[in-house]
Amino acid sequence: MKITTGILSGVLAGCLLAVGFTQAIAEELPKLRAAMLASGTVNWEITTIKANGFDRKNGFEMAVQDYADNGATRVAFEGGEADTMVADWIWVAYQRAAGKDYVFIPCSRAVGGLVVKDDSPVKALPDLAGLKIGIAGGPLDKSWLILRAYAKKKYDMDLAGGTEQVFAAPPLIFKSALSGETAAAVNFWHFLAKMKAKGMHDLVTVADAATELGLDPDTPLLGYVLKGDYVASHPEIAQGLYKASLAAKELLRTDDAAWEALRGQMNAADDKEFSALRDGYRAGIPSGKPIDEAAADRFLKIMAELGGEELVGKATSLPEGVFLRLE
Repeated sequence: MKITTGILSGVLAGCLLAVGFTQAIAEELPKLRAAMLASGTVNWEITTIKANGFDRKNGFEMAVQDYADNGATRVAFEGGEADTMVADWIWVAYQRAAGKDYVFIPCSRAVGGLVVKDDSPVKALPDLAGLKIGIAGGPLDKSWLILRAYAKKKYDMDLAGGTEQVFAAPPLIFKSALSGETAAAVNFWHFLAKMKAKGMHDLVTVADAATELGLDPDTPLLGYVLKGDYVASHPEIAQGLYKASLAAKELLRTDDAAWEALRGQMNAADDKEFSALRDGYRAGIPSGKPIDEAAADRFLKIMAELGGEELVGKATSLPEGVFLRLE
């Protein structure tokens, strides 16, 4: 059977037109502008979302804007230069109590704890009396506040008054704990993972402390923040972001090979650190069950009692609508 040049040209033109139309559809996906901390661990999820097309499969394109610090991401978000950012829900509660219609999509429940060296004589919190504790995040660090409340309840111990605190950036807390300059340390989860890989262990985890205090350790602390009016006008993108986030976490939870693409971002010194970071991330993946808002309210009240208005603003109880209802 012969195919004339004219027919062949028509077929080729039709194919090119179809390809162009498909590309045009892909390019027309709405963009979600995400202001992200350039060095944040949330980028492991973002990279996985983008590399596997989980954003496009859920009807949007994530356009990431990197910033040097959390303050800059908040300025971009509040100023309208970004549609979403990552923060903890305590901050969202603070903003809602101040009249700002911000909402929270859960992302991670990874929180810190208090670690000591493997050969430390410290076996329980009371053994820290009179000793130095290195703390990243400052006096209002939420892990530190939970540990203080736990020490008071379990041991009737004033952890802040009975110890000396050294507040510094996470890398410095990392170094001072390993060198023995401090007897214990409270640090961000990914630094703790590295510290455990180098010969330290949990004295108390925030999850255990939360359970002792009647809180729900499965409540995600970190998440994506959106403005209420954005969600109202783009509900499908809010749902798509949630689904893309779930898909990325499920892949990272179950597939070791998916982590190889992230090695360059993880800043792991060796395979032991790499494995500790991977396992720590997996441990922080939320279960996906509905958030226990009564437990969240109890958590917020502890933050208000110990952190005061500087931490929670006027949010002395959980404002309505902090957690976005998702399907």
